[in-house]
Amino acid sequence: MMNRIFELITWIFDPLHHFYEHEKVHRKISFVLVLIFISGLLIIELKRRQLLPAELAPIIPKNHFYAISWAFTMILVLEVISLIFTLPCSFSRSVGKQFEILSLILIRNAFKELSYFQEPVTFIGNEESILHILSNGFGAFLIFALLSVYYKLQKDSYNERDHIDNIFNFVAAKKGVALVLLISFAGMGAHSFYLTTVGIEHTDFFHGFYTLLIITDILVVLIAQCFHPAFYTIFRNSGFALSTLIIRLALVAPVYFDVLLGVAAIILAILLTVISGRMFPGHEYSEMKN
Repeated sequence: MMNRIFELITWIFDPLHHFYEHEKVHRKISFVLVLIFISGLLIIELKRRQLLPAELAPIIPKNHFYAISWAFTMILVLEVISLIFTLPCSFSRSVGKQFEILSLILIRNAFKELSYFQEPVTFIGNEESILHILSNGFGAFLIFALLSVYYKLQKDSYNERDHIDNIFNFVAAKKGVALVLLISFAGMGAHSFYLTTVGIEHTDFFHGFYTLLIITDILVVLIAQCFHPAFYTIFRNSGFALSTLIIRLALVAPVYFDVLLGVAAIILAILLTVISGRMFPGHEYSEMKN
């Protein structure tokens, strides 16, 4: 019975993954992003000239820099989808993907600060926003730089999945979790879009999804324990789950603290990789090649 369920999950997941990762699909998506950015600029300009319909005008901002935020929001959506599809590949790779998303969120926050500027842009009166831009920008760069160290430490190590007897069921179980995440993300995004169109204020749905990711990380740790119940694996995966918890705290923290927490999270992941590799050299591994 369970084997049939795992086969069904794989039958659903694999075509979706193949379709999303296809080069032609990525090219089309990139073209759509350009259209979204240009369309956003045009719509905002129409709002500034009071040419929009009365029903649409209240929900459209007057600042052109909002178009940048919309474009980066779409990029984040695509990166989150990529994260969901990497979940069955490896735990360490999905953690790395979450740090990639955090760096993009910090860059997005830096550009969002521009929405508080008056046009044309001036320095006087915007000193605090400029400091926020510097904090988020350099924070994103720091995480990006440390992420290269994290990936380098991972790439030549041992692959945990080679030591799991029933690898098909293990991967299929994670694919099932990924499918649930994908459906949840689509639902949360649709609900957020609806609230935006009707003019209801709400928190960024990425924050809520990151809470779901924390729960998912713990679930993946428990699933891995079912197939590979070694202390080393449990502690290492739990440590990575803790680093993603710190990422979640960074997303809700005020400016400056968000960068500190984000950098602390990736340093924890790097130290965990280095120290566990030195303490258990026979068990050092990385799933990054998968």
